[in-house]
Amino acid sequence: MTWSIPLGRVLGTEIRLHLTFLLLLAWIAVAHGMKGGAPAAVTGVVFICLLFGCVLLHEFGHVLAARRYGIATPDITLLPIGGVARLERIPENPSEELVVALAGPAVNVVIALLLLLLLGGVPPMEALASPEDVDHPLLARLFWVNVTLVVFNLIPAFPMDGGRVLRALLGYRMGHRRATEIAASVGQVLAFGLGFLGLLGGAPLLVFVALFVWLGAGAESQAVRARDMARGMIAADAMMTRFETLPVTAPLSQAVEMLIRTAQTDFPVVDGGGRLRGILTRTDLVRALQEKGPDGPVLEAMQREVPEVPHRVPLDQAMQAMQAASGPVAVVDGSGRLVGLLTQENLGELLMVEAARAASRPANPWAARP
Repeated sequence: MTWSIPLGRVLGTEIRLHLTFLLLLAWIAVAHGMKGGAPAAVTGVVFICLLFGCVLLHEFGHVLAARRYGIATPDITLLPIGGVARLERIPENPSEELVVALAGPAVNVVIALLLLLLLGGVPPMEALASPEDVDHPLLARLFWVNVTLVVFNLIPAFPMDGGRVLRALLGYRMGHRRATEIAASVGQVLAFGLGFLGLLGGAPLLVFVALFVWLGAGAESQAVRARDMARGMIAADAMMTRFETLPVTAPLSQAVEMLIRTAQTDFPVVDGGGRLRGILTRTDLVRALQEKGPDGPVLEAMQREVPEVPHRVPLDQAMQAMQAASGPVAVVDGSGRLVGLLTQENLGELLMVEAARAASRPANPWAARP
């Protein structure tokens, strides 16, 4: 994810911190400092760090559950609104998805129970109403935060865990795509209700959450629809075959010429045998021009780790590789030579055309007759 910095790796998963999280910490420190001075500012920052420690443990609940089914998690990004664990794929088996979805809230339940033992009982509800108030004991506030995380995440709406739980339960009785459509519709209805309440009550945060839920539900439905349409197709059906390549000996000025005279933004770098050695993106090109000038070598500016898929691989598997890489995927033939590229743009165009074709087909086979 852009605008994020790596903090380290735990169990093979990279933990990243979005830069806006630092703005949140600064705002918390200033807001608490204005009320109670430096001690209150430190206490506020410590509480937020502990809160996001619970969020991180929540995400690792998903990570470990997904690993049980052979699903890796490349990274977890901490945002001011919570954590995002990027799974290589979402399990389509209802039982597997149910376990993965419930694993995160289960971690918060365990944390809440441990805090309950340390506190010797349920803390006062006042700490739930104002968890940011430093006058309440820190552990009491942390207990209610974990309870809130469980309840909030189990709302049956994407992208919360409750939306995936609902889809998994529906999936026992219907197909994955239909279950997704119903769960996404439920999520958007709830989002509309939350947004309406937020506008009536003058709660901008609730409106923001409603927008987040609405967009998340729509994105999940669209992603599943795309994977469903990709079934039965191979990478060669979707790959872009007309593109410019750069030799490994090319200077950056040659890439600049291609960038100007074509609509292409990612340029494969190939050797004399046509095998891929890397990809030069527009962002890397601009950065290298500033550092090395137009005579700098492409070889030093390109990205070397580029995923490759065989041209006969099923398209849905190629889409998983693209999702894991968050960038273009090279398509190679049996001898390892580059024969095509898969990008988000050309894949989106293909699926858009396929959706239009499917919509134009008559539902009744007799309807096509005069």
